[in-house]
Amino acid sequence: MGFFHFLGGPDINREVETCRETPGGLLVDVRTPEEYRQGHIPGSVNLPLGEIGQVDRIGAQADTPLFLYCRSGARSGQASALLRRMGYRSVHNIGGIGAYRGKVER
Repeated sequence: MGFFHFLGGPDINREVETCRETPGGLLVDVRTPEEYRQGHIPGSVNLPLGEIGQVDRIGAQADTPLFLYCRSGARSGQASALLRRMGYRSVHNIGGIGAYRGKVER
């Protein structure tokens, strides 16, 4: 049982599926490029937390459904809050890749 599950937080596995079923949904990994290269969820794009202000470079608009993850859920939580303050309306912190049970790409 993961930390977020205990707190009633997001289930990254279910949320990845929700993202894939959501028209226009973007799965965003906010870890560093090095962490991303070490293994990421297939179909995700890398936008490190420190570059979150450049979210438009991944094609996101204010109404684009964004599903963010990191290693544990902390950085994706920070990124979610920043994006909401920037006017993005459909932002979801889906937790950490450590709880992901699917295959990862390298």
